[in-house]
Amino acid sequence: MSNAADKSPVIGKVMIIAAWILLLALLTFFFNDRLDHQRNPNRNLNTVSGTDTPSVQLQRNRFGHYVATGAINGQPVEFMLDTGATDVSIPVAIADKLKLKRGQPAVYQTANGPITAWRTTLTEIQLGPLRVGPVTASINPGDSTGAILLGMSFLRELDFSQQGNTLTLKYPQTGAN
Repeated sequence: MSNAADKSPVIGKVMIIAAWILLLALLTFFFNDRLDHQRNPNRNLNTVSGTDTPSVQLQRNRFGHYVATGAINGQPVEFMLDTGATDVSIPVAIADKLKLKRGQPAVYQTANGPITAWRTTLTEIQLGPLRVGPVTASINPGDSTGAILLGMSFLRELDFSQQGNTLTLKYPQTGAN
């Protein structure tokens, strides 16, 4: 009987440790999802219905950027909208995953100075119900951030307006692509 009594404190300690591990795992899962939502509040795009023109409403993230989930050539990606970028700018690691062809090198002027990137053409970019293509883009070997900048080569095909923390994108009234 003393053998069972000796095991009881050990089993109790194991149960307490297991409970703490489970609690930490649940907290990690909860806060990781919450932080990811703060970084990209547009994982599930808010499309506006009831109008003739499809549109998407994006919410600004806690850093003041518009980040959204979309697709390049049918492959899911995450975009950061950048009206200061001439073209869509894709980090080389993501371009390789998407199997994009590197075209002619071109020099781009950035906030950090000139860079040389490769031109490429995307068959299509999709953001919710909005589809634009073909789209001029660049493959940026100096970008290790993992952020695809959704520049004006895509945005100029759409009408967009900002009100408060919401950015609305839609096809121009003259017609949809």
